Amino acid sequence: PGLVDVVIAETGRKEQRHRSLPARVMAYFAVGMALYSEGSYEDVLGLMTDGLAWADPDAEPLALPSKSAIFQARERLGAEPIKALFDRVALPLATAETPGAWLAGRRLVAIDGTCLDVADTAVNDEHFGRPGVNKGERAAFPQARVVALAECGTHAVFDAVIGPYTTGENTLAHELIGRVEPGMLVLADRGFCGFPLWQRAVATGADLLWRARSNMAPRHVETLDDGSWLAEFRPSGNAGRHAEPLIIRVVDYEIDDGRGDPVGPYRLFTTLLDPGEAPATDLAFAYAQRWEIEGAFAELKTHQRG
Repeated sequence: PGLVDVVIAETGRKEQRHRSLPARVMAYFAVGMALYSEGSYEDVLGLMTDGLAWADPDAEPLALPSKSAIFQARERLGAEPIKALFDRVALPLATAETPGAWLAGRRLVAIDGTCLDVADTAVNDEHFGRPGVNKGERAAFPQARVVALAECGTHAVFDAVIGPYTTGENTLAHELIGRVEPGMLVLADRGFCGFPLWQRAVATGADLLWRARSNMAPRHVETLDDGSWLAEFRPSGNAGRHAEPLIIRVVDYEIDDGRGDPVGPYRLFTTLLDPGEAPATDLAFAYAQRWEIEGAFAELKTHQRG
């Protein structure tokens, strides 16, 4: 509660007079709407008051405000305190003992995007837009595009950027990738693998392990003992002719489909240049952890949001 009060004060949402639905209550209400997304305003507030009654059975029963009163209180709160609260409390959770959370002393995190339905209102339609469907029709709901960072070992989503459906994942990723930190090993699929985004991510001090697109051919420098190789990575086209290259390590491999047939080839780019610290086989296994963010999105969209 103290932290909730701090973010409310910092965002200028503290009440000047007593209200039946103060900002602190509405901050918890916003969290409640995420946890019970299938419920109405009254349903969610009813669950909150039931919880208060359970916690303090001697307290006087609370009379539920009207739907319009809840709406007005939510609008007074706005989005800023909830965003500030997320920024304060959404952090990686893995400890040194958490399985599947580390490689070569780095915390495994993944970046990826997804889309979420938002309420079918005129203002949401104008801001977010909605995908088209067959025969020129449009989807039933506007959609927000989300690019997020999730810790692979815990599925904790600890940072995210939200934009209109019409904004591409890579555009949002340029804003988000600057927030990764040294000590992280960032996994990304081939849709994100381009020189500008790679360069921006490297500048943070984090390490990278990204799948390369099939048409990417960095210049070979040296083959290493484990079969991986060092290469020069440059921008594509004319921009690459005079640009200073980045030295990366390339891992090429195939996987067995379980019936003895190979699947691939796969190509990974990484900033971990020393095979003694991170052998190629370990990197290939680690890249499979990228799918954990897909699992986190599925949990959010299918289970939490009903």
